Amino acid sequence: MAVDKKILNISSPVANEETKGGVERENWKNPFQFFFYCLGYAIGFGNVWRFPYLCYKNGGGCYYEEGAALCRNQSLFFFNHSCLSLEDYCGLEDLLPFNETHCQNSANTSLTPTEKVVTRISASEDFFRNRMLRVTGSTWEDMGDMQWELVGLMALSCVIVGICLSRGIKTTGNIVYFTALFPYAVMFILFIRGITLEGAYKGLEFYILKPNMTRLTEVEVWCEAAVQLFFSTGICFGSLITLSSYNKFTNNCMRDAFVVTITNCSTSVFFGVVIFSVLGFLANEMGVNVNEVAASGSGLAFVVYPAAISLMPIPQLWSVLFFLMLINVGFGTQFSMVEAVTTAIVDQFESLRKRKPLVVMGTCISLFLMGLSMCLQGGIYMLEVFVFYSAGVSVLIICILQMIAVIGIFGFRNLLNAVEEMKIRVRLPLRIYWGVTWLCLTPASLILITVISFADIVPASWEEYLFPEAIQVLGWLLCYCPVAVVILGAAHAVATNKEEFLTLFKTTSEFCPANKRAKQEEEINAKFRYLSHNEVFMIENGSS
Repeated sequence: MAVDKKILNISSPVANEETKGGVERENWKNPFQFFFYCLGYAIGFGNVWRFPYLCYKNGGGCYYEEGAALCRNQSLFFFNHSCLSLEDYCGLEDLLPFNETHCQNSANTSLTPTEKVVTRISASEDFFRNRMLRVTGSTWEDMGDMQWELVGLMALSCVIVGICLSRGIKTTGNIVYFTALFPYAVMFILFIRGITLEGAYKGLEFYILKPNMTRLTEVEVWCEAAVQLFFSTGICFGSLITLSSYNKFTNNCMRDAFVVTITNCSTSVFFGVVIFSVLGFLANEMGVNVNEVAASGSGLAFVVYPAAISLMPIPQLWSVLFFLMLINVGFGTQFSMVEAVTTAIVDQFESLRKRKPLVVMGTCISLFLMGLSMCLQGGIYMLEVFVFYSAGVSVLIICILQMIAVIGIFGFRNLLNAVEEMKIRVRLPLRIYWGVTWLCLTPASLILITVISFADIVPASWEEYLFPEAIQVLGWLLCYCPVAVVILGAAHAVATNKEEFLTLFKTTSEFCPANKRAKQEEEINAKFRYLSHNEVFMIENGSS
């Protein structure tokens, strides 16, 4: 009896990497690449503008001290690049002149100091609002024209990210040495300049020297701090898990987690010192209190820092260096975010691994198209919706689900055993620490913060412009999209499961170190080859 040649070429049911994807999965060259990649990811715009203070909630005329001084020398008042008489200056708010320092209302019943007649903004904020964004007059109903300068810059950034990531993590791993460290050099220089400005002490006093300790008794403050930490460190966004997957099995992930988290929090405090030293200077220059100057928002980095840079020697040079630093901060985060998306795609569909450059470019093009709405004159509104809703309740819910899966289902003891299997020694004090945090503090705080977040919901806005209800609904849809994906994934797993339901909550034989999994594959291959050859032998004997 003839034997089909295909019988002798039967492959293992567990295919190897070369068979599945054609290209083996990459790894970091050394642990430093992973550390600096994580550091570059964690040190992002969240350290720059997301602070629990209000910054620049005032609108009004382009105030700067040099122009005001010129007008004072002529006994005039400075407003919007012009020197006005007392009568014209008081008339801006329908007031009448009283004397050189005050205006009065038409009924002669109240006096207003001249420095309080109009709300002042700095020159940097005026440039940010009216030149870069051109947002004045825009609404959700009329978002204005496309800002082609911003479109071009966004396209350029997408091209740079796409080219870097297409070359693999070993290339971007070298780039992040610069993108992670360069911001510290620039911020240190701004720190030296900031603390030497007149009025800086007022800002530092407001920030850290005389804080309002009674606020620590308010749960809302802790809730805001937790959300800030989630946003800043990028927990539960998927990027940290993606970056970790390129490590060697024995990499000390526990050490890296401590170092990156402490460095990130310390950086936030350090950046805060730089910010509030400048805010103190601006408050002193504009004649207002620090808490009247401060407003949170995505424009903070483009308003406060340029004001400090303009006061430095050779401001043109420092402006270039500062915005180059901002670009590096953005790239450091963007590399990790896009890498998380593309890695998920090529790991799920391993046949695409050898075509990863196309996957990367396709992802960057998709992100570019989705970002075009933010390049309109009213695009800052769309950006604020994303900032307001994307790093809030949905991240907390996903984190709770991860805690349930890892600690509740996989188990605390199994997790510690897995860590020790990576040759990471967990001493008794650390075991107690992880036990208290993972089993008690973290679940309780996450649930409490999530409940408070739901109870303390406020509508999204930008400065004093409250977004329409339809936009609030859009924001909540955006918020729950990640949670919906988790639910759909769970439903798909249940629908396609052909074994008992409880098997979905157990680890498979493939959940093990790569070297053990390779040994299992070899054993299966050997057993399968033995059965195949035995079957061929029996067929040949039977045919004879």
